[in-house]
Amino acid sequence: MDEAAGAALATGRARAAGTGISTAFGTFGELLQGVLPEDDGDFLVTLPVARWTMASFQADPGSDAVRVWPPHKKKALRLTSMILQDCGLSVGGLLSLESTLPEGKGLASSSADLVATARAVANALGEPMPPRRIESYLARIEPTDGVLYSSIVAFHHRSVRLRALLGSLPSMTVVSIDEGGAVDTVDFNRIPKPFTDSDKREYARLLDRITRAVAERDLPEVGRVATRSARMNQVLRHKRQLDAMIGICEDVGGLGVVVGHSGTTLGILLDTADPSFVGKLASSAQACERLAGNVTVYRTLSFH
Repeated sequence: MDEAAGAALATGRARAAGTGISTAFGTFGELLQGVLPEDDGDFLVTLPVARWTMASFQADPGSDAVRVWPPHKKKALRLTSMILQDCGLSVGGLLSLESTLPEGKGLASSSADLVATARAVANALGEPMPPRRIESYLARIEPTDGVLYSSIVAFHHRSVRLRALLGSLPSMTVVSIDEGGAVDTVDFNRIPKPFTDSDKREYARLLDRITRAVAERDLPEVGRVATRSARMNQVLRHKRQLDAMIGICEDVGGLGVVVGHSGTTLGILLDTADPSFVGKLASSAQACERLAGNVTVYRTLSFH
């Protein structure tokens, strides 16, 4: 190795000697998900919740092996290697992930893992990692939710492309059940979508409605759109308890029902600022426990 090459290698290893830490939030399913009457029409509208993945990357300039903990987080490991290679660094390191998001339930756990990983590795290397750069990496790995934006977004998850930043909503609570099992995002997105041209036109109208509802902070309209989207998704991934959950929501005076379109979760949306919130929360939780034998409560995120 000549002197110049040795100096460049030493500089690169020194650059990669840091530790980076970052987080990414998850979502409770989607407020809306379907197909629009256009090319690359698969889209979703996110519902960010206060559950996170935290990623930590410790670069090791003395090694070229990249490891991940827990070991099954292979997609995050692949992403780390991609970023290091893209930066021209032959170094190793340890990526550690901790998450409060259950896997395979439609809560964007995999997307949160990958976004937190990209940010943590970039922080360790001192590399810029804007959303569009993260999208370019994730598009090479799997369909992805729009959790890299601090906003409710309309997002083309198959092509990993932002459609629109919609804004923020007042805090809501999701009283949820889990029908059990797990869904692989990649496998789910290989399923042909049986939506008709009429369905696609309806999805376009629903996207217009949810866009206006977020802009106007109209929670009842948000609930109506979410419920309609949940019903339309039944032809793609049937939820056994959807009708029962809609019935509970109507009984307690909730806003609507939101589901993990590609997952196993269903939830009743409640307005946290409603004067009757505490009673509605208790009634919803009791009814969900009787229905499914499990109940989990989530709080949505509001952004400023």
